[in-house]
Amino acid sequence: MKSSSISEYVKLSVPERIQLVEDIWDSIAEIPEELPLTEAQQVELDRRLNAYRLNPEEGAPWEYVREAIRRS
Repeated sequence: MKSSSISEYVKLSVPERIQLVEDIWDSIAEIPEELPLTEAQQVELDRRLNAYRLNPEEGAPWEYVREAIRRS
């Protein structure tokens, strides 16, 4: 990215820059296959999946966990 482009973005208001960053992030999230996992992330995901398969009743759906966090 050219520095002249960055200087134009800095002229935007803070809310406009936040929206720009959100829009950029959303465009990245649309193509998750282009964001490879690190080896450590893959190992952790495999560990969690294996733990779930061994004891599927021990987990809780995200909706319940999120609500419990919000209540605390």
